[in-house]
Amino acid sequence: MTTSEENKKRFSGIPSDCYSCVINQARSTARFGELNEEQTKRVISVAKAELEKSKTAPILAHHIIRRVADAVIQERGESQDFDIYADVKEKSNTLSLAYAEKFQKKLDTSESPFETGLQIAAAGNIIDFGALNQGPINLNKELQSLNKVPFARYDIEPFMIALDDASMLLYICDNSGEIVFDMLFIKELQREYPNLQIVAALRDKPIINDATLEDAKAVGLDRLVRTISSGSIYPGTILPETTEEFQKLFASADVILSKGQGNFETLLPIADKRLFFLLRIKCDYMAALSKVRKDNLVLLQG
Repeated sequence: MTTSEENKKRFSGIPSDCYSCVINQARSTARFGELNEEQTKRVISVAKAELEKSKTAPILAHHIIRRVADAVIQERGESQDFDIYADVKEKSNTLSLAYAEKFQKKLDTSESPFETGLQIAAAGNIIDFGALNQGPINLNKELQSLNKVPFARYDIEPFMIALDDASMLLYICDNSGEIVFDMLFIKELQREYPNLQIVAALRDKPIINDATLEDAKAVGLDRLVRTISSGSIYPGTILPETTEEFQKLFASADVILSKGQGNFETLLPIADKRLFFLLRIKCDYMAALSKVRKDNLVLLQG
């Protein structure tokens, strides 16, 4: 059995460790959707029913989170493109933009602005209202200490070697707010590798606080690099369920930088050396999977 086949088998279905997170995500989504108690119970029952199905079918937690979001939208009587997290996403973007100048100054005075930018982009992954077990986050407090989180796995040498020979980098974004700090790093990528074409991919429709093309426009990412929709409607990137354009870019990219835990969970089974995962480890299951302690940063070659 090949490494890729082993990984696919290993990552099929939903680990039992994730069940409580899925239920908490359902409750959180209902809260952000401003549902009443009865509506919330119905949404949680949807999540529980899908979890039962997952015991006999290869259903990913990301599919259930999409189903939960659709259930909340249905309870509200809204259209399918309604953004449950619109307010908190706008807050994340606005607050992150307010901090961008501070971190740009840090980059300007850094002895290694490329690696400093990488750390800022990685640490920005804390802006995640879908990381359930951490509870409500104090975004202002987190942003103040953004550059103080350590790397526990740091595959910087193979990353830079890959970039030296690369013509195109596919940058798979994760959360709103976080994309502001991605922009700071992208600017360093452009400075260090002026001939490198960079394409940023974002979610196709709102899910949790993940960034969409609309969020990219709101912070100006679309003015910095080419931005596309990956076609993903999940809090991750399930490759067979993305657009043909994204799949072609994924296949042809020399280097792929994947941000965040959702993308890590869904793309890690591919086991592709072109893939580099940049994220903050936020739960015990991901800590065990990556062999990195929770709350640390990783730059991990796939």
